[in-house]
Amino acid sequence: MSSIPETPSPAPAGLAHPPGRLWRRQAATVALLFTGYAAYYFCRADFAVATPLLADELTAGGMATKDALIRLGDVSSLGVAAYALGKMFLGGLGDFWGGRRSFLIGLGGATAFTLIFASGGMLPLFTIAWIGNRLTQSIGWAGLLKVCSRWFDFSSYAKIVGFLSLSYLIGDVVARHSMGVLIEHGYGWRALFCFAAAVAGLLLVLNLLFLRESRVEAGYSEAKVNPANLFADSEGRPRSVRALLMPLLRSKAFVLVCLLSFGCTVVRETFNAWTPLYLHSFVGYSQGRAASLSAVFPLLGAASVLATGWLADRIGANRRALPLLVGLIATAVSLAMLTTVRSGIDNASAALTLIGVVAFCLLGPYSYLGGAFALDFGGKQAGAMSSGIIDGVGYLGGILAGDTVARIAGAFGWRGVFIALAIVSMVSAMAAASLFIVQRRQVV
Repeated sequence: MSSIPETPSPAPAGLAHPPGRLWRRQAATVALLFTGYAAYYFCRADFAVATPLLADELTAGGMATKDALIRLGDVSSLGVAAYALGKMFLGGLGDFWGGRRSFLIGLGGATAFTLIFASGGMLPLFTIAWIGNRLTQSIGWAGLLKVCSRWFDFSSYAKIVGFLSLSYLIGDVVARHSMGVLIEHGYGWRALFCFAAAVAGLLLVLNLLFLRESRVEAGYSEAKVNPANLFADSEGRPRSVRALLMPLLRSKAFVLVCLLSFGCTVVRETFNAWTPLYLHSFVGYSQGRAASLSAVFPLLGAASVLATGWLADRIGANRRALPLLVGLIATAVSLAMLTTVRSGIDNASAALTLIGVVAFCLLGPYSYLGGAFALDFGGKQAGAMSSGIIDGVGYLGGILAGDTVARIAGAFGWRGVFIALAIVSMVSAMAAASLFIVQRRQVV
């Protein structure tokens, strides 16, 4: 993208490389982070795509269909819980030991635990492997942001983090589509997990060899941070966890962003986890076709990230809550409309269109909660901690997308699920309105 390079700062005397080459190293860093984090989602989308196949295997073993879905929902919820706790309590490690190490640990854990999942055939091993996968992945995004804060000036945060947010959406799209093709060619769920692990393993090796912690390591001047961040007076090495945590928790705007992350993640994780099953069991697509078409959610989300990034540069940092407010209201309306869609392949176009609208209205504004917002709050010192808490609180809400959604679907059908999500979206819109008022009064 032409917007990625920034005007380099003059390099101090004695630096190993001329400043004119900085943008090339920045572009290479973005490419490594983008493809690496996209690979994380191969090791995350595989479970959602394989859910119908896993349910069939469990029912073939004598388990009732409803019970199979609830048990798989339990596995999903436990994984999200591990992910949430990891983000909250482990994400900040990147502020102490560096973002590169966190990013590589996440990729390595995703690869290893995905292979362990593929080697199993029983729910206990599935559960352990999925928890391990999500726990190690939980530190990856905070690590990515930490690396960004050391490679890019704060004036580029919205563009760079917005672009990198496309990585998990594009990764999700490519993973779901390619795994759907594998299913259509007769491959089982184990092949999907082995394929995901191979992709993650390849990107682990590339990042291990070529990713650097900061542009100072590469011989360039230090990146500039937002002078209005909560740690502007203490940009050195963190003294303690408390020194990072307390300024964040005292910020009303930060707390509101955490609440928004909670609500938005409930909706996002529900669609990530259950769209393939909804398209198969309710709409009537084959398992392979449902897996491929479930990519409409991250695909429209990617378009939303680009549109929101363009808008964010024009409305200013103190009005970033406005796209969230409008998007969440539109999301609630779209979810309400989904309750009117009847089952059957004849209504497939309406279902897919509304799923796409939800993705477009939600995912673009959502991507800035644990990205640009987090770096604005935490700066270079506490960017990983800020991101970890925001995303961690969000994924505490995401726990509801597993077991709770499975139980609602079993008791009230998909209509009940969409009504519940519409209510969550409207409550989140109220939080966005409060954040907008706070932002108008002061720039974070």
